[in-house]
Amino acid sequence: MSFTDPLSVTFAAPLPVGAVSLPRVSGPADYASQYKSADGLVQITASHLFNKRQRDLLRIDYSKISADVFLPSTNVQQRMACYLVFDRPVNNQFTNAEAKAVYNGFKGLFTASTDALVDKLLASES
Repeated sequence: MSFTDPLSVTFAAPLPVGAVSLPRVSGPADYASQYKSADGLVQITASHLFNKRQRDLLRIDYSKISADVFLPSTNVQQRMACYLVFDRPVNNQFTNAEAKAVYNGFKGLFTASTDALVDKLLASES
């Protein structure tokens, strides 16, 4: 099975506001797919690794063009990423439903109080 194609992600200020369409550019092969915006500045990757543990990853990479801090007259591409990883034993000791329940509890923690915990984390609090 694969995700809907294209994916869509919606950003809010201070980023350029609006939905960004991300058509599939590779996969699904070797348990991985990539989706990329037309300008190449936004990319989503979904991948799965199976060793002693199963790792399911969903990652978004966001790029912007800004002045180089050392050469202000030169523009450079700056990039950041945000991702979610499920890491569990491959022997099905945790079902998909159990993994999703852990995710929902975790999501509730970091989205509570208008994402206050994320604001604190990004401000280097722990």
